[in-house]
Amino acid sequence: MEPSGYLAEALRRAGYKLTAPRKAIIQVLEQEGEHLSSGEVLMLGRQIYPLLSRATVYRTLGLLTDLGLIRPILLKEKDTAQRYVTSEGGHHHLVCSTCGTVFEFERCNADYLAAELAERFDFQIRSHLLEFYGTCHACQMRT
Repeated sequence: MEPSGYLAEALRRAGYKLTAPRKAIIQVLEQEGEHLSSGEVLMLGRQIYPLLSRATVYRTLGLLTDLGLIRPILLKEKDTAQRYVTSEGGHHHLVCSTCGTVFEFERCNADYLAAELAERFDFQIRSHLLEFYGTCHACQMRT
C-alpha cells in the first residue's frame, strides 16, 4: 500500500524521495496512529519492508521531526523512550506515572487559551501539547 496521507505529501513537497523504507515508516505512522516509539516503528515497519534498518528509522523520524511533521514526546516521567505524535493540532494526555497508561482527550480549554494567546500576541500557533501526570484509577486501587 502506498502512503497517501499528509506525511507522504509533505515529504514530496519538501523535495524528498519516498524510498521503500520511508514508505514503510510513513505507512506505519499513518496507519497505527499516535504514541509510537522508534522500536515500535521499526518492528511494524519490518512487516511492510523486511529490510528496514534501525538507522533508517532514526534518520527518517529525525527528518520528519526537522520538517515539523512529527515531534518527540516522553509519556512517562522517568521514561527515556521517545514516542512520536503528529505536529498538527493539539495533543492532550493524562499519563499514569505508575503504569505508563496514556489517556488522550480531545476537548480541552487549552484550545481556547491557544486561540486567545494567538490573538493577543499576533502569533500563529500550529500545535500544542498538554500533559498531566498522576496515577490512574487501576493503579490507585492496587495501592
